[in-house]
Amino acid sequence: MKSLRLETEQANLGYHDLPGSGLPLVFIHGLGGASSCDYPTVAADPALTGRRMLLVDLLGSGFSDRPTDFGYTIDLHARTIVQLVGHLGFQSIDLFGHSMGGAVAIAAARLLGNRVQHLVLSEPNLAPGGGIFSRGIAETPEADYVARGHDDLVRKFAGVEDGTWAASLAVSAPYAVHRGASSLVAGSSPTWGEQLYALPMPRTLIFGSRTLPHPDAEGLPRDGVNIEIVPDAGHSMPWDNPVGLASAIGRAIA
Repeated sequence: MKSLRLETEQANLGYHDLPGSGLPLVFIHGLGGASSCDYPTVAADPALTGRRMLLVDLLGSGFSDRPTDFGYTIDLHARTIVQLVGHLGFQSIDLFGHSMGGAVAIAAARLLGNRVQHLVLSEPNLAPGGGIFSRGIAETPEADYVARGHDDLVRKFAGVEDGTWAASLAVSAPYAVHRGASSLVAGSSPTWGEQLYALPMPRTLIFGSRTLPHPDAEGLPRDGVNIEIVPDAGHSMPWDNPVGLASAIGRAIA
């Protein structure tokens, strides 16, 4: 595991740097997740092996630091991704983001401009209001969520499917999760969807077949955004069908 010292934030941003050739592919995880946990199996799939890949743990998650005075908003997370790209000297990258990480990837792509060659998003947050989990978290005052709500949520999902998301959530900073959820609910102006439409690079949205029908999957092709479907998968694509997700990403960045 490597780390970048973020001087403004006075915190270390952790990431796996998997060696390879071609454009670096940067992975950004969703709320309560960690790329170091979510994407090794995806990165190891033949559809992607041989590429250089960075599995980034956002601040507050995984192997990264958990500063108490950081805002954990989408835009602040995006700025840490931009700092990492600059630190590593990348002139061109491909960028992938899932769920909340999709919104972070959109905001980062807007800042990075033509350095992003392909933007690939799996079921991202495109509009204010958040999803069912982020809304529930944000509705609870931060102090109450930190004191009780976070542990309650971990216990609730510990027995769901393989419990992997609950395990990642358990080691995430509660205040980071709450502030991230609140940022998703508050949204952005322009919205992340409007920012996505305005970006110039090839853009692909990936959906799990179990989440369809989805209004974004129907409307976005009219705005020049490609659509990929991962079979036998819901929102948790890295766990439901990592082979299918790797193949979809591979096609999107080919």
